Amino acid sequence: MSEARAEAGDRTETLDRDLPPALLEQRLAVTWGTLAGFWGWLTTVDHKLIGRRYLVTAFVFLLLGGVLAMMMRLQLARPENRLLGADFYDQVFTMHGANMMFLFAVPVMEAVGVYLVPLMIGTRNIAFPRLNAFSYWMYLVGGLMLWTAFALDMGPDIGWFAYVPLSGPQFGYGKRSDIWAQMITFTEVAALAVAVEIVVTVFKQRAPGMSLDRIPLFVWAMLVTSFLVIMAMPAIMVASTSLILDRLVGTHFFNPAEGGDVLLWQHLFWFFGHPEVYIIFLPAVGMTSTIVTTFARRAIFGYVPLVLALIATGILAFGLWVHHMFATGLPRLGESFFTASSMAIAVPSGIQIFCWIATLWLGRPVLAVPLLFILAFFATFVLGGLTGVMVASVPLDTQVHDTYFVVAHFHYVLIGGAVFPLLGAIYYWFPKITGRMMSERLGRSAVGLLFVGFNLTFFPMHLLGLAGMPRRVYTYPAEMGWGGGNLFVSASAVILAAGFLVFFIDAIRSARHGAPAGDNPWDAATLEWATPSPPPSYNFAFLPVVTCANPLWDERDALPVATGLRVERRELLVTSAAEARPEARESSPRNSIWPLLSAIATSVMLIWSIFSPWAVVWGSIPIGIALIGWFWPKGTPEDDA
Repeated sequence: MSEARAEAGDRTETLDRDLPPALLEQRLAVTWGTLAGFWGWLTTVDHKLIGRRYLVTAFVFLLLGGVLAMMMRLQLARPENRLLGADFYDQVFTMHGANMMFLFAVPVMEAVGVYLVPLMIGTRNIAFPRLNAFSYWMYLVGGLMLWTAFALDMGPDIGWFAYVPLSGPQFGYGKRSDIWAQMITFTEVAALAVAVEIVVTVFKQRAPGMSLDRIPLFVWAMLVTSFLVIMAMPAIMVASTSLILDRLVGTHFFNPAEGGDVLLWQHLFWFFGHPEVYIIFLPAVGMTSTIVTTFARRAIFGYVPLVLALIATGILAFGLWVHHMFATGLPRLGESFFTASSMAIAVPSGIQIFCWIATLWLGRPVLAVPLLFILAFFATFVLGGLTGVMVASVPLDTQVHDTYFVVAHFHYVLIGGAVFPLLGAIYYWFPKITGRMMSERLGRSAVGLLFVGFNLTFFPMHLLGLAGMPRRVYTYPAEMGWGGGNLFVSASAVILAAGFLVFFIDAIRSARHGAPAGDNPWDAATLEWATPSPPPSYNFAFLPVVTCANPLWDERDALPVATGLRVERRELLVTSAAEARPEARESSPRNSIWPLLSAIATSVMLIWSIFSPWAVVWGSIPIGIALIGWFWPKGTPEDDA
């Protein structure tokens, strides 16, 4: 009886094929839209609005982290400098690393995925949209907590890696170490939530016909990255939670006097820490493949090898962590296996580089700003990869361990290998996000300044490291002979900062006054460019049907579409994991204030627990109330969850 009633109800609802296009878009805008004003801003679950918030917030943290970097370079510009004291420098050093790794690098890559993945696979929203909203609020509060503590002289001073026993109760006085550990909890909860959303979205919400061999390479990159997040980040959450328990409850996970082990921290931390490098790098690989395809004006060379290289990199990433620990006295036989893994991971990276070069070689390259950033990435990442193979060797690593050689290496990998493609991606997708173009002239200036400034800043650090300059020092004696090199590096950092300044000026100016972009200004091939710029709240009036790997190139006359979804309800099409065959219609949750309230309750509990372990008990009560409100049945399926 209930099934018959439901079928009768279905017949009374309007399907998308029953309406003319203009009326359909108007009705969908009402169904999928966000309320105007502050309340709508707080309650939205639109993946595009949340993705934009993630992007803007992450770039604000990039700007703040850059200011800290310039403070460090001013301090190190000359020997025996007293500009920053030792204690404040330790805070600045720790804040820079923690900010860049946990508040910028990982979140900004996931932000691009949150915005683009649903558009690129042809669906109307991300899976678990309320969880998506919750993840952003958690990320924002975690970042604000860290920077508020720094402003109150409570900023962590233990390095972004927080090695014990320095961060433990024996030496980490006050609440600085606790602030760092709880910041980890905030950011990792957010990252894990986004990773789960992306995995489910990619596997179950792809457009009909988008089989595994037709998924855009950026989507593949985000899928592999999400699996890395799910498998790697619990390790750092276990480590940071154990550290807090040692400090606040009196456990002894890392206290050798009571049966603990300080090396346990390094194993837990680097089991997360080295996959994190690829959590940052793999989305950049996907961005590179997308940009190279568009501006080479041909399909990517070696689609299958590129996908397999992404997967191989994700797997090998979990076999590298001990190369951060070669100086700790581990068994030599064990070290040899990690040396081999550290060198082997260069193979899939090499495959990717050669596939991109072949695509450009066989195509008709257009040297627009996004592609110029990719070319800058090629040069810097190859050099960073070569030094990575060098430090994978135990004898060499023993010599350069904890020197500026390592600082130079990982900045070449992270800035050259991730930030350059990211900036190219911002120039590439800025028209889609805002409907306006960024300046080609300012963009070329930014590429030049960033490329020259980066290499002049970080390449000399290799030489400083080989000359014996250690990392993590706030000053050094004049007789060591490092003053000239440090002065040159600090002066070059001004050029690098100028490049970022030009980029920010261009982005802010273009958001308001840039030239109108049109729907597909680059003549790109992937589905996000099949929507208006910026996209409407419902993404697609009719969900596209995919018949090839480059639909907007191969289906130029008319993109096939699927019909039959209801208009009055937020409805998605669920497809099979392998071949993307339609399986069901699924309701998508509406806007809600409960993700924000749940994030507030969780944040209060986590911050309160820094000062009292009883916060876990009493703070669970408002969290439970918020979750009950979140999941309380509302009478219609699309209002639940």
